[in-house]
Amino acid sequence: QVQLVESGGGLVQAGGSLRLSCAASGSFFGINVMGWFRQAPGKSRELVANIISGGDTNYADSVKGRFTISRDNAKNMVYLQMDSLKPEDTAVYYCNHHSVLYNKDFWGQGTQVTVSS
Repeated sequence: QVQLVESGGGLVQAGGSLRLSCAASGSFFGINVMGWFRQAPGKSRELVANIISGGDTNYADSVKGRFTISRDNAKNMVYLQMDSLKPEDTAVYYCNHHSVLYNKDFWGQGTQVTVSS
């Protein structure tokens, strides 16, 4: 089992920045992918960015050049630095841990990010 706890959400004006953090605890086996997803009201949950245990990253086109994902494997932490925020970035952001070995996903409880225009 893996437990995930997000922090760092809040209200920010357009053009501002926020940094989300996700603390992971539990049992980790083999290669895993840590990521951030988001879900806006009335929309499906979508991938924002992910990073595999070796460090390769992947971003949604809508956030490329503005968001940066990173991880600290020693601390079992993953971060999402969000710059140049736009009102359309408003959503609940969820931390995700995907175990490649067990093909299983774990989710955090979510943190609200609101960007005002």
